[in-house]
Amino acid sequence: MKASKATAEVFFTAFKALGAEEKDTFIEKMINDPSIKQDLLDLALIEKAKKAKGKPVPAREYFQKR
Repeated sequence: MKASKATAEVFFTAFKALGAEEKDTFIEKMINDPSIKQDLLDLALIEKAKKAKGKPVPAREYFQKR
């Protein structure tokens, strides 16, 4: 496992170990950070688009049109 993946795994494991209130606080901080918020919105749109019927659009083309 690459170091970046191992680091991500450590952070994810720590997040899962948090209590409900701490998770809420952490998520609130993430969505209040402009760049992270945009990344999350992009991921949500991509997931929504995967479920939609129609012609597949390459990510590069999608981001160019945005």
